[in-house]
Amino acid sequence: MLCGTRAYLMAQNKMWGGRFEGGPAAIMEVITPSIDFDKRMAAQDIAGSRAHARMLAMQQIIPQADAEAIIRGLDMIEKEIEQGKFTYSRQLEDIHLNIESRLKELIGEPAGRLHTARSRNDQVVTDFRLWLREACARAEAGLEELQRALFAQAEIHYATIMPGYTHMQPAQPVTFGHHCLAYVEMFYRDRGRFGDCGKRLNECPLGSAALAGTPYPIDRDVTAKALGFARPMRNSLDAVSARDFALEYLAACTIMATNISRLAGEIVQWSTPAFGFVRLSDAFTTGSSIMPQKRNPDAAELIRGKTGRVLGDFVALATVVKGLALAYGTDLQEDKERVFDAADTVEVSLAAMAGMLADLKVNDATMRAAAEAGYPTATDLADWIVSTLRKPFREAHHIAGAIVKRAEDLNLPLAGLPLAEMQAIEPGITDAVFDVLSLDASVKARMSFGGTAPDRVREQLFFWREKLK
Repeated sequence: MLCGTRAYLMAQNKMWGGRFEGGPAAIMEVITPSIDFDKRMAAQDIAGSRAHARMLAMQQIIPQADAEAIIRGLDMIEKEIEQGKFTYSRQLEDIHLNIESRLKELIGEPAGRLHTARSRNDQVVTDFRLWLREACARAEAGLEELQRALFAQAEIHYATIMPGYTHMQPAQPVTFGHHCLAYVEMFYRDRGRFGDCGKRLNECPLGSAALAGTPYPIDRDVTAKALGFARPMRNSLDAVSARDFALEYLAACTIMATNISRLAGEIVQWSTPAFGFVRLSDAFTTGSSIMPQKRNPDAAELIRGKTGRVLGDFVALATVVKGLALAYGTDLQEDKERVFDAADTVEVSLAAMAGMLADLKVNDATMRAAAEAGYPTATDLADWIVSTLRKPFREAHHIAGAIVKRAEDLNLPLAGLPLAEMQAIEPGITDAVFDVLSLDASVKARMSFGGTAPDRVREQLFFWREKLK
């Protein structure tokens, strides 16, 4: 049985007032409620209501005693929610009406004054911006932990040689530390996107009311400051209807998920017997129900797979917003499930990837052996011909290609091809060429800024050590 106050509120056409004589169709009981998901914003809703109540009293719009009663009641509700004692009702639709209804039960008439000079339209988007501001901060923190895990591997393996690929074909040798730092850079840009999103959404819609503002003498700067916003939003229509901040968050999630998926995909490849570059711990692998030898990289595969889910969340909300006229439409109720789903997905993916990398064991010898395949120092040979024999690069490229073909015919590595074989193609080549044909020589020669030379990688490690303090 519902208590008297809550039953009364439900009977009053869900707080819609006296406009409606009949009740809603039965299907509306299914399609309308959002409490199942928007209860996640309970803390933000209570914070917004506290700030609003204090401002109303300060502006003498409601009595100070009523504001104090409202805040006491909100404090009680907050404790009930924290202790798991709060009862959510789908008949009250959303978190806002659930809290307001409980407030009425707790403090009586003063609860009815809380909604003065605001609408659920500005209330919900205020809550949503507060929630997303925290989500942006969580994403940044998760990305930083992932960067730290990559940095730790790069610090150990700054000189560990591995094959660098283009088109998934062996291209030139690089170091595993250099490879890890490429992702550190990538995830730093992801952090910047979430940081920018958090700054841009940090404007307060509260006080915009339904769409046109309010005739009450409110002070929107006060509520904005109380809630940690940089400023109130300048246009009431924009304030209640804009969801570009949610789209920006989802876009940042999508780009980040795409980036992390690339790393996950590489880990899946590297952990196969065909590559054997890395070994994942038991904590991040599973076995097979039928094949006892299997070690499946499930965590990496799941992270890779969840990218499509996050992209779907972005597309879903973009589709909702694309044809929506100003100002508010209940279509926008679809925003929160998409954002909540993306947030949950990227946060667990980041935590799993950071844990997986922390446990990752690198097989140095296997990486190095793989780097020998495919004539990865052919470019070094061409560069030597340019710098020593003063040939144009295009000609040197042709000569090096012919030498590679001869080495392939004899099934020899470049460094193992006899000098006479090289001189048969280009007489000017001397035995000094062998100084540049080893993997170590190739890697050490890449001394340009941003290059893979171990000395350059150490410089980048110093830079990121300071950045990630």
